[in-house]
Amino acid sequence: MAVLLHLDASARRTSFSRELGDAFATAWRTAHPDGHHIHRDLAADPVPHITEPWTELCDYVLEHQITNIDRYKEAVRTPAQTQAWAIIEPLLAELVTADVVLIATPMYNFSVPSALKAWLDQVTFPKMSLAPRKFVVAGARGGAYGPGTPREPYDHHERYLRDFFAGHYRVMGDDAIFLNTELVNTHLDPALAAHRPQHELSRAAALAAARTLGGELR
Repeated sequence: MAVLLHLDASARRTSFSRELGDAFATAWRTAHPDGHHIHRDLAADPVPHITEPWTELCDYVLEHQITNIDRYKEAVRTPAQTQAWAIIEPLLAELVTADVVLIATPMYNFSVPSALKAWLDQVTFPKMSLAPRKFVVAGARGGAYGPGTPREPYDHHERYLRDFFAGHYRVMGDDAIFLNTELVNTHLDPALAAHRPQHELSRAAALAAARTLGGELR
């Protein structure tokens, strides 16, 4: 049975990243009528930040060179670590069960929301590999940050996640796919109003790509 893990990180109940993620998820469910769709709203139900017991578990995994995710629980030795593991275990179980991980996230202050960063911190241990899982990022950005744009150097949203997937999860190339709706602030900022047509084209293209990709990924 195919499994989709769908994460939302936007602080807004209605947002462009949620719209894009929902388009992908709807197409995926249609293409996988017997599949399992796990949805976790990281803004509505925040994941706690890591604490010192988490770092102790991480140190143990690194020191003992544990690369098998099923063996991470061996690191649990104290009551405080048991409490930390109680947070980690269900999140990690969702992640490793998934064939496709969909992350719907806006850009906040040139990077990802803290709600998403907290989830990433909780489920990530040294030398772990999640290849060949597919990661799809449904992003929304207030301005334009694509290749060749003046603000490309400020993109610590897509670029951060690409580096994170490659560096921690060994997920690279076509296994990490990014779909972005750009210039969403043209709805609010008078200084960007002239770029509204570019936003609408970007939004339409991203939604079409999300629906197509959702129907194709296995």
